[in-house]
Amino acid sequence: MIEWSVDALRAAGIEEIVVALPEGGAAPSGCLGVRGGATRSESVRAALDAATSSGDVVVHDAARPLVDPSLFTRVLEALAEADCAIAAARVTDTIKEADGDLVVRTHDRSRLWAIQTPQAFRRAALEAALNVDASVLAVATDDASLVEQAGGTVRVVEASPANFKVTTPHDLRVASLLLAERA
Repeated sequence: MIEWSVDALRAAGIEEIVVALPEGGAAPSGCLGVRGGATRSESVRAALDAATSSGDVVVHDAARPLVDPSLFTRVLEALAEADCAIAAARVTDTIKEADGDLVVRTHDRSRLWAIQTPQAFRRAALEAALNVDASVLAVATDDASLVEQAGGTVRVVEASPANFKVTTPHDLRVASLLLAERA
């Protein structure tokens, strides 16, 4: 899945690619590999520290191998008016909040977005957002939320639900079928 994501990054014209890897992992050819951290944000911090560019930064999860290269361009363009720009798909399901098995609230889905990657950042905003206690990083589900907490502006860039995250065996089967169609 890393190779598919790297191919999309390269197709978008992104030249410097740093990949956070588990112990013993190998980076794809032409990429810099760094050891990932115990949390997502620690891995992002390690990759950011290794990056040599002082310009804007894109964070992408290899678990989203169906990303369209144009989405990288669109989130970077959205930085013209923000500290961070995030790919997101509109929520189409009804979302309920529950306490145990008792529903306590139904959310207005017209205002809800399912957040994806890529996420683009002004480098200084991301560095500041990641400069927090490890306990804060441990509970962050994405780096855009850290920028929000630091007072930065975050813009939503509408993306396709096809840019889904591969987290289950079912997701892997669907992604494999869709990637085979592309080949």
